Amino acid sequence: MGGFALTFYVLLRMEALRGALRAIAADDGVSTFVSARSRMFAAAFRTLGNAAEAEDVVQDAWLRWQNVHHDVVRNAPAFLTTTTRRLAINRALGARTRRETPLEVWLAEAVDPEADPAALTERGQALESALLLVLEKLAPRERAAYLLREAFNYSYQQIARVVHVTEANSRQLVARARKHLLEGPRVAVGTAELRRITAAFADATRNGDLAGLEALLSADIVG
Repeated sequence: MGGFALTFYVLLRMEALRGALRAIAADDGVSTFVSARSRMFAAAFRTLGNAAEAEDVVQDAWLRWQNVHHDVVRNAPAFLTTTTRRLAINRALGARTRRETPLEVWLAEAVDPEADPAALTERGQALESALLLVLEKLAPRERAAYLLREAFNYSYQQIARVVHVTEANSRQLVARARKHLLEGPRVAVGTAELRRITAAFADATRNGDLAGLEALLSADIVG
């Protein structure tokens, strides 16, 4: 084989090798995504409650996955599921045609005591995102009325006792809260305040500490 032919042959082999390496790398990303896809869809569907929207979110996650350096991701399935979950939460938070708030979405999800740590972390992040919206958009009295009604099924009479208004006004507070969550402006919320209400809410849902949550919500109204 002549010098030119040999050089050309070597170049072809090098190009073929580079192509094979690119294909392997690409396939690695695709295979990882495909193996995690059912879990990603389930996470999106639990948040959005709509198969078409969940599928859209999974596709958005795929686009993001293509721009990620896969070799620096320690746990690709967990990364993909978490990314999908956050995208679904963002879609729920930004929806204007839905009559369901992110907190209601969170409450509608079944709690699996045997869930793996990653799933529990995702659920905790979803709760924090939902409560952040409540803090940003609702005044203390509306916030208390809404949380007690939607999360813990308090009667309007019970709400009236906690927030110190009439029963009729407690109904109006809940109605206004739902409207403000969907349409109202946002205000800045400190990290400490978010953590405080998230902890109280979590204690109430897990341990039944409703008295502690009531006290916190009442103190915010007085303060």
